[in-house]
Amino acid sequence: MSTSPQTRAFEVWHVQLARAIFAGIAAVMITFSPDHSAEVGLAVFSGFALATGIVMLVAAGLVYPVRRKWPAVLLGIASVAAGMAGGLPPVRSTILFFVLVIAWAFAAGLIETISGWRALRAAERGELALGRASEARDAVVVGVVTLVLAVALLLVPVGFSLDYTVAEAGQTYTLTGIILAVGIFGGYAAIVAVYLAIAGFSPRKPQPLPASAETPATHDGGSA
Repeated sequence: MSTSPQTRAFEVWHVQLARAIFAGIAAVMITFSPDHSAEVGLAVFSGFALATGIVMLVAAGLVYPVRRKWPAVLLGIASVAAGMAGGLPPVRSTILFFVLVIAWAFAAGLIETISGWRALRAAERGELALGRASEARDAVVVGVVTLVLAVALLLVPVGFSLDYTVAEAGQTYTLTGIILAVGIFGGYAAIVAVYLAIAGFSPRKPQPLPASAETPATHDGGSA
């Protein structure tokens, strides 16, 4: 059987760029929206989560070999479920935004962090191609940033409200917990978009598998 690298129509960098695009769209929508209400926040999050979930589920079938499908499948299911839950306008509320985004962030963050960390350990032991180390690090970084999102939202009081006056404008405004939370999610989306875009465009040199690593049937073109 030939052990030459197989050519795939879709690679990990395609997945990273697709995720970067959807995260960037979410960041732009929140940044340029004057309304940071729970309804708007959930609408943007729902679209972001659904798009991310679909990308990961498609990637599980087209990009990742059998032994490395589970992170993509789990992340895809968690994201699609969260997106569907936030996509129902009648149930959108401040409480739902906090509960849904925090739950998704913890689940998604743990999936990516654990899968990336396991892949890094395997690469260090020489069980995987060294070229996968950068992809594993990307997964760990995105996973940790997602966990930070969850923690940051936990620290925001749901009922927080602060009135402040802008003297130059002669107007009084109210800063609320949901405004802070939606803004934090927008900042998270911007960070993920930039990081994954850089990762996706970073050049990668294919490297052969060590003799004891995966067989040719499990091509090493994916990430953790």
